[in-house]
Amino acid sequence: MSQGSTALAWAGVAVGGGLGAVLRFVVDGAVTRPRGRGLPLGTLVVNLSGALVLGILDGLVLPEHLALVVGTGVIGSYTTFSTWVFETQRLAEERQLWWALGNVALSLAAGIGAAVLGLRIGGGP
Repeated sequence: MSQGSTALAWAGVAVGGGLGAVLRFVVDGAVTRPRGRGLPLGTLVVNLSGALVLGILDGLVLPEHLALVVGTGVIGSYTTFSTWVFETQRLAEERQLWWALGNVALSLAAGIGAAVLGLRIGGGP
């Protein structure tokens, strides 16, 4: 990778990161608004769709620069580990322990499943 192309790729990561963050805000808001509190479906939808797309990208074996921009920039900022942990903690603090445990179990199991499905869709093993 040349120095110029590396700088351009990292600029793409920054722009893609902004795009991914806005997309997360839109998707989370569209899913969360109708439901309100309880299981944080907005974050679940964001993280599962991000895992699916990341699996697809991995299966496609993209060129290094494109994988960096899309995988790290867009999908990395679209998905959110910190919000998932915060919302799980909020559920536990509100003594909604079954929702908190369900959020952890569902997110982990479905996230792995979405990534594997994405990998298969993308042509991976």
